[in-house]
Amino acid sequence: MEAKWVKKAKKGDKEALLQLILAKQDDYYRIAMSYMKNKEDALDVLEDMIVRLYENIHTLKNIDSFQGWSKKILINCCHVAYGKRKKTVYVEQEYLEAFADSEQEVSYEHLDAQIDIDRLLASISSPQAEAIRLKYIHDLDLETIA
Repeated sequence: MEAKWVKKAKKGDKEALLQLILAKQDDYYRIAMSYMKNKEDALDVLEDMIVRLYENIHTLKNIDSFQGWSKKILINCCHVAYGKRKKTVYVEQEYLEAFADSEQEVSYEHLDAQIDIDRLLASISSPQAEAIRLKYIHDLDLETIA
């Protein structure tokens, strides 16, 4: 079914592209939140991703790899936006708002664990942290991560 939408999107069908994005919107949002740490920045990078997908869908060679391709574009958008921020401040309130916005029950143990994970990932190189985040937090396959 996805292949049908990808073919239509490659031909310029905006509605087909929208359907593809909506089908995985939760996945995209979780990835954006894991990089940006707040709702507003996450939504901004999602907007950037949608624009880039629309502008570049015609370059997609393998229609079966749309999801991996789109997630790579999202991650690149996160890197660009993150670089513009210049510094990250870990604030407990940001985490509370992020989890409250996702309509999940906020657990302080979960919040503490997330802060600990983020601090540990910040202590290693960016490529290593990114690979760990994508594999173990977002459950992406190694081919997509590569």
